[in-house]
Amino acid sequence: MAGPPRAVAVLRSAVRAGLRVSPAPVLAACSGGPDSVALAAALAFEARAAGVRVGGVTVDHRLQPGSAERAAATAALLRGLGLDPVRVLTATVPAAGGPEGAARAARSAALTAAAAELGARVALGHTLDDQAETVLLGLGRGSGPRSVAGMVTVRVDRGVTWWRPLLGVRRRTTRAACADQGLPVWDDPWNTDPALTRARVRGELLPLLEEVLGGGVAPALARTAAMLREDLDALDALAAAELDRLAPGPPGGPLPAVPLAALPAALRRRVLRGWLRAAGVPDLQAVHLAAVDALVGGWRGQGAVDLPGGAGVRRASGSLELLARGHRGPRPGATPDTPEERPRRD
Repeated sequence: MAGPPRAVAVLRSAVRAGLRVSPAPVLAACSGGPDSVALAAALAFEARAAGVRVGGVTVDHRLQPGSAERAAATAALLRGLGLDPVRVLTATVPAAGGPEGAARAARSAALTAAAAELGARVALGHTLDDQAETVLLGLGRGSGPRSVAGMVTVRVDRGVTWWRPLLGVRRRTTRAACADQGLPVWDDPWNTDPALTRARVRGELLPLLEEVLGGGVAPALARTAAMLREDLDALDALAAAELDRLAPGPPGGPLPAVPLAALPAALRRRVLRGWLRAAGVPDLQAVHLAAVDALVGGWRGQGAVDLPGGAGVRRASGSLELLARGHRGPRPGATPDTPEERPRRD
């Protein structure tokens, strides 16, 4: 007996193991494009053997003419595949900010709410080609190693598990899987709009790199991201252990500066980031982290560092202290000019 076409088999294999790691239901996020439609079809097929309930959700951003009709057609396709429940969500995309980022944030908020309500994981159709684009964008923007490390297969954020089982699958394979199964797909014009950065990376930059470097660029970028993630995960684990050692008390407690200064810079900054995040500091950016790090590695008696949300950090009595929102003036009893704290005069 002949098996399924190769592309269909690749998609089903990609979701099979991950579908079985948890009995929690799965929501397939589907835009109607070939990647997410192929994902939904594979999940629908494998759900029977896995004994996991798989539903579907499509988000109407209301940014293009006919979006409501398109969302309804996508929902009908998902129901035809056997997914249950199937929901159409509407998202309000703010006018401020770039259209790509604003739409992504609005979609994420809508999916988060739906997943939390149903206690479900969210399956996303990002492919190896999406991963390569993400790596290039991270490199070009200089947004740090985590950005260059790309997307992860499983990520938990705000209590919701986000699952990307297709990060090892090429975009051409998802399109072939849809064609082999006779599944209609919609090609979003935003994906080829030269006014959008990712679309230009996809349509111009990656093809040029493929031509100049002789092919294989997208898989090479994805491999680089995977190797970098391994290194970053190891550093993060070491930083977490150092934070537990240096500040074993409740989140936001004092962090000794002198032993922290002895750590390599990459490890020290991760300890600082973990300390600040554990204390609930929101929207921490590289500029904030660099200023706090200067209280350790570049100490010259400078004052407190202001942080997002109105909090701050000061070095006093040999430790970094997190200051509450609206902080002003020295802490009573602090001795910011003890011998180890005195600013260098060089």
